[in-house]
Amino acid sequence: MALKDFNGAVAVVTGGASGIGLATARALYAKGAHIVLADINGQGLQQSVEQVRQQVPGATTKVLGVTTDVTNESQVQALMQRALDAGGRIDLVVTSAGIGRGGPIDLFSAEEMRAMMNINFMGTFNCVRAALPAMRQQQRGHFVFLSSVAGKLGSPLLTGYTASKWAVRGFSMALRAELYGTGISVTTVYPSWVETPMIHQEKDAMQYLNIVAMLTPDQVASEILQAVQEDKRDLTLAPNQDIALVLEIMKSDPDKAEMLVGEDFHQRLQHLIGQQIQ
Repeated sequence: MALKDFNGAVAVVTGGASGIGLATARALYAKGAHIVLADINGQGLQQSVEQVRQQVPGATTKVLGVTTDVTNESQVQALMQRALDAGGRIDLVVTSAGIGRGGPIDLFSAEEMRAMMNINFMGTFNCVRAALPAMRQQQRGHFVFLSSVAGKLGSPLLTGYTASKWAVRGFSMALRAELYGTGISVTTVYPSWVETPMIHQEKDAMQYLNIVAMLTPDQVASEILQAVQEDKRDLTLAPNQDIALVLEIMKSDPDKAEMLVGEDFHQRLQHLIGQQIQ
């Protein structure tokens, strides 16, 4: 059941201290929603809460900040309870908390892989488990999961990140089928590179993969709100022509898409190695 009007709705947004999470919270608040922001970065979270409040002076809707580690099940349960205590229901949950790590698989540790899966996937799972009872009682609600185009493709040097985003994709597909007819919807978002602090943490991967951010958090947030209102299942945002082309090929010929990605990566790697030798 589509959430057509955000005015008075209660929205929980994880990863709310920056990036897509913060931008989505701002967009929802501007539409009259009550916002419960969550992030593990307590100091950044409080700054974001004030930023959201200040954009609509005199607004009577609520903005709360709840410091939350999404990998901690009890903390996520407490987060959803705060939302229920504040607004009496949970209409929308946006799972934007995530991390990105890159590098050759030879150097990618099991610890890094576990952290990636715990935050990017288990954080989403924990939010669903915590919010679902309230949504079932309401017989309506909407989840928005942040995956990535990496959740539709195989990206060299991003094996862990790719695995975590494919996990979100598979989880969302199964969950939509399980929740069919309940009034509870799931939108999965697959953006290409977005201008957030995350992509600048991996300078080597950006160089080898020719990463160009062509989306802003505000653009993604605007698309998310529209997708929720239209009850879209899949929101793929790929303004990069090369990525859009591979995504299209992936639909009909996954083997060819993999080959093209691998070939492009190998050629780029050889070119950069040649430059360094010179």
